[in-house]
Amino acid sequence: MSDFKAQFPEFVGEIFGKFEKAGFKIYVAGGAVRDILTGNIIDDWDFTTNATPEQILNLFPDGYYDNQFGTVGIPDASFPHPHEITTFRKEFGYSDTRRPDKVKWGKTLEEDLSRRDFTVNAMALNSQGELTDLFHGQEDLENKLIRAVGNPNLRFSEDALRMMRAARIAAENNFTIEVSTVEAIRQNATLINKIANERVKEELFKILSSSHPYEGIVLMREVGLLQQILPEFEKGFGIEQKSPGRHHIYDVATHSLLSLKYCESTDPLVRLATLIHDIGKPATYKKLDSGVVTFYNHEIIGSRMAANIAQRLRFSKDEAQKLFLLVRWHQFTVDERQTDSAIRRFITHVGKANLKDIIDLRVADRLGGGAQATSWRLEEFKNRLIEVQKQPFAIRDLQIDGNDVMRELNLKPGPEVGKILEKLFKLVVVKEIPNEKEYLLKELDKYAVSRDNPT
Repeated sequence: MSDFKAQFPEFVGEIFGKFEKAGFKIYVAGGAVRDILTGNIIDDWDFTTNATPEQILNLFPDGYYDNQFGTVGIPDASFPHPHEITTFRKEFGYSDTRRPDKVKWGKTLEEDLSRRDFTVNAMALNSQGELTDLFHGQEDLENKLIRAVGNPNLRFSEDALRMMRAARIAAENNFTIEVSTVEAIRQNATLINKIANERVKEELFKILSSSHPYEGIVLMREVGLLQQILPEFEKGFGIEQKSPGRHHIYDVATHSLLSLKYCESTDPLVRLATLIHDIGKPATYKKLDSGVVTFYNHEIIGSRMAANIAQRLRFSKDEAQKLFLLVRWHQFTVDERQTDSAIRRFITHVGKANLKDIIDLRVADRLGGGAQATSWRLEEFKNRLIEVQKQPFAIRDLQIDGNDVMRELNLKPGPEVGKILEKLFKLVVVKEIPNEKEYLLKELDKYAVSRDNPT
């Protein structure tokens, strides 16, 4: 028992009180304890208790229990998601390296903590705020270390996703992984392929969402996990980019890692797109007699590879589409001589909703290649994106609609209404009239006059 004492929010005290009044033992456990000790924001309040799931549901009739692991969800209107209360348990056999073959309810807190993944997650707090720390987790927190509880090979054979979780906790907190735990991850890295791709994707996104995504991905590579999850990325190491007249000073993969490091977006999908934006370069590499290195159409090849990655990791349709678009169009042209039509085509290809993201990717791409964050051309391009978007991209963007046309011209619904709107749209596109209701109505008046007084 440590001398540390924690203070709890009111709802935590209420949960403690209800269990203890009924004669049960209950503790705050896992990540919440780690976050309390490190001063981080607590997103999840998880509890462990000697009460069985049925006994927990007797105390919280609005709770739900639909799993074999003893976890009961307790809804809380004041919290974004339910609190989880899990019965002390022992676990036996992990034939699929994902879940125990058998779970047996435990009798003591010690039994429960000894089955957990890392020492920093194997601590518990009682209702008085007193800390139970059987595996020196507090010391490891102070030393910024991730260390497996007991035998690390055994821990990772029980649940291979724990290897990614180690990298994620390290990335979130700027920690390092203890030597024997690192070595066990290297030895067991291939086991990650037995984990459901949805779970791998979720953990990867947590790493990319962390405060130190670059360090997290570098760590994943150092221990052999990245090669298992994104084998396409590894091919970029050693693919040179230095050549006469080019700004690149790093090989493809090193440049991509540095691009991730400098990416301003906090969106994990944008960060992933930044990491893999040049994934098509190894397949398109050519070195000319002049010494110039080329990667023609690497963005096209890379976007197809990105689509395959999205499919493999079970992205949603929208996520897959966005990843494809960001990789496909990251090589966009920035030239002050571009026409408005060319800018409009770019916006149409990328999608208005993705413009900031692809600019963030371009800035990261520049920084990751040793260039300045921006240039006068890029700034001019950004300004033109704003200006061009003031113009409509489709008839539906006009400041009047078919109802206005029918009312002003006393028309009934029919093809003529659409033809008139199409003419107005063309006039706005070529900037003969502004896309403002006042001017569009005036143009309708002209149309009415010409219709009533044909020459």
